[in-house]
Amino acid sequence: MIPVAVAVMIATWVLVATDRPRGGRLDLGGALTVTAGLVALTYGLSGSWPGLVAGLMLLLIFVVLQRRTADALVPARIFAVGAVGAANLLMALLGAVWLGLFFFLPLYQQRVLGYTPMEAGLTQLPLALTITVASWITPWLAGRLSTRSVLAGALILLAAGLAWLSRAPEDGTFLLDLLGPSLLVGAGLGMAFVQLTVLSSAGVPAADSGLAGGLINATRQIGGAIGLAVLTAVSAAGGYGSAFLASAVITLLTVLLAFVTIRN
Repeated sequence: MIPVAVAVMIATWVLVATDRPRGGRLDLGGALTVTAGLVALTYGLSGSWPGLVAGLMLLLIFVVLQRRTADALVPARIFAVGAVGAANLLMALLGAVWLGLFFFLPLYQQRVLGYTPMEAGLTQLPLALTITVASWITPWLAGRLSTRSVLAGALILLAAGLAWLSRAPEDGTFLLDLLGPSLLVGAGLGMAFVQLTVLSSAGVPAADSGLAGGLINATRQIGGAIGLAVLTAVSAAGGYGSAFLASAVITLLTVLLAFVTIRN
């Protein structure tokens, strides 16, 4: 991986033109409050109510600062364009499911089914390959069906796969208990990620394209961190199966929100 990273760095240096900064000041207050707020909120969801309160207060301060700062870290205008706001909300929920899946699935495989780390990795290859194939065919589907239909169908496939995984039998086998849900989950994740990423930048002016791209990636990571804190508490109370089931419920909620917030 290191040679590949070095090659990418060199190619970027040689081939990508240098952008000129547009000016403005760093929104230091916004950066500090949103970072500290998210850290405190995530910690608080793990069982510390003072952290939860502090996180919510810091995030509220962040919102106020963004409305009053000329060079805001996340200017409000970005959410008025197309479906940017809806896409980021849905991506946060999908991020919770995505990170929870790849955290609890290998734990279930190794601690319950007795797989070695190598076996757990190899048995996740169908999931990874299905994500890749689904990502390839999503633009073709989107050209023939409505955006909302493709997104909803993807999320329903994902929810079905997670519900299947929630059985989490102690004597489960790869062919009967992992392969089928892996294919459903992979298809759903691949299509949903592509659709939401496209929606997050559709209609955004060129000057704000970097902001839109950074925002959707940050939203996925933030949703993943907060969602994992919640799902960890669910798993501690009811086992890995309950975490997969909770992820399926979150995905179904995302389907409902998609129908409400996304227009064809």
